[in-house]
Amino acid sequence: MNEKRDRIQIIHDILISIQEKNGLIKPTHLLYKSNLSHDRLKKYVNELIESGMIKEELHSGKKHYKLTEKGFKFIFEYKRIKEFTETFGI
Repeated sequence: MNEKRDRIQIIHDILISIQEKNGLIKPTHLLYKSNLSHDRLKKYVNELIESGMIKEELHSGKKHYKLTEKGFKFIFEYKRIKEFTETFGI
């Protein structure tokens, strides 16, 4: 049975998707990799931009999302917390 992702897991998945594309991704690619509807992805992207974890940039006249230092830090801390909880079987 597949478990639903919680909000933090979705945010992590979005940030990892950007990181895997060398920190810069086109919106369409992010949509495919995140496995979210357009409306839900838009909501999360806006939240991540407001929180400073990603920013929107134009490259060759096309919109891209770029991972910020704060976004990289979130990924690092998420990994630490996940390892910690798994160590104690939580």
